[in-house]
Amino acid sequence: MTKPGCHITGKQLASLVPRWLQAELRLLLSELGGPLYLAGGVVRDLLLAKKPADIDCTVVCGARIWAQRLAEHTGGAYVPLGREEDAARVVRGGLSVDFSAFRLGAATIEADLGLRDLSCNAMAVQIDHWLVNPSDTDQLALLDPIGGLPDLQTRLIRAAAESCFTDDPLRLLRAFRFAATLGFAIEQSTFARIREQRRLIVQPAPERITHELDAIMSSGNAWTTVRSMAQSGLLWELIPELVAGVDMEQPQSHHLDVFGHSLEALKQMERILASPGSWFQTGAAELQMYGGSSHMRTRLCWAALLHDLGKPPTYMRRADKDNRITFYHHDHVGASMVAELAVRFRWSNDDREYISSLVKHHMRPFFLANVVRDGQLTLRASIRLLRKMGTRLPGLFLLAMADSLAGKGEKSVAGMEEELSALYSHLQAVHRDHVAPVVKAKALVNGHDLIAQLGLTPGPLFKQILRRIEEAQMEGRVHSKEQGLQLAIDIASAIQRDE
Repeated sequence: MTKPGCHITGKQLASLVPRWLQAELRLLLSELGGPLYLAGGVVRDLLLAKKPADIDCTVVCGARIWAQRLAEHTGGAYVPLGREEDAARVVRGGLSVDFSAFRLGAATIEADLGLRDLSCNAMAVQIDHWLVNPSDTDQLALLDPIGGLPDLQTRLIRAAAESCFTDDPLRLLRAFRFAATLGFAIEQSTFARIREQRRLIVQPAPERITHELDAIMSSGNAWTTVRSMAQSGLLWELIPELVAGVDMEQPQSHHLDVFGHSLEALKQMERILASPGSWFQTGAAELQMYGGSSHMRTRLCWAALLHDLGKPPTYMRRADKDNRITFYHHDHVGASMVAELAVRFRWSNDDREYISSLVKHHMRPFFLANVVRDGQLTLRASIRLLRKMGTRLPGLFLLAMADSLAGKGEKSVAGMEEELSALYSHLQAVHRDHVAPVVKAKALVNGHDLIAQLGLTPGPLFKQILRRIEEAQMEGRVHSKEQGLQLAIDIASAIQRDE
């Protein structure tokens, strides 16, 4: 990482603040008066030579008036921030400009900065003079009453004040989020305070918690951060279902307890996403693209951490089987638990369905690998997995690979990663040669045919019949409309007999 700068230059500001915004801020200064500061994350990112996501402006008071005037002048969208805060956002042309007033009655910018969450977010620069005389300003004085710059230079996350976490308990989690996204460590006394005050984390709204957790999962440092959260105890407050896996013994195919294995799977998922070609013989470029978005990385990392959530409730030591440990149906139980967690965290329906589906089916690649090893894998079984998972198949195999790499006990299957890679290649070939041509072609039999030629009544049976005809095409058992209709008759008759 680039060493943090010690000041902010006029050139940096000119590259950050577009000319149109400079002109509007000058106009607002003449109308409303100063001072005007850049503060918080924008200053941190400029010092780190990173492009800030948005522009954070701080004024003494009347922040919403500043934002309203800017929106009126520019045609931007005005968005109030918070119910009771004097803060608002203006969005214009993809740029977000946030205005906030001194918080909690602070009389000076230094007092305001002292009320912020972390030292790295508690720095500011006054930009009045630069806006009026940009050519006269080379370096702007850094306002740093909390010592955020030294913490940037030593890569530390430190609470800005002793009341940091009681003022807003979400900051307990934000400390880990910034540690993850910046690649920093949490300062020792701040970490101790998080451990002491961790139970406060139940107070913030679930949506706020999920935002921070998702940022951790997509950061590329999820494993180290979640491990640190567990050490602080904060993880157990957020996801108590994971606690039961601590010190829970596993079969000899595993070298770690249930929670340790889940954490290791998260670590391996991040490794695989960084370089899929290191583990998959074919399709590496597609896998790289598949897991390349921040949203998909978040989903896959959640799936890795939670894939064995169902093991503690299904733990058994079987006296009738040489005292062997089993977790029968842990995949299905775990999927139900993930769905419940998704409701608690207010995940979207798509995220809930995607992650719980991967958890539910995460053993399927291993079952098929066993079948391949016995030389009994059929085209039908391959097609059914492809149809079952659809576009989620790459995610399923990324999870299976992470799961395999995380389980290296004495009795783990040697060469399992190579078997998973070969199975994924095989399924890609089956999709290319058997599934895709049928999906792209016009259906041999449709619902109208079932009504007009077979006299069937529309209903749930239609979908089942048409799906089985399509699968028969993929398997090469049906080649014509006549054959498809005959199969439809056979399926309908069999169903009626069963009823």
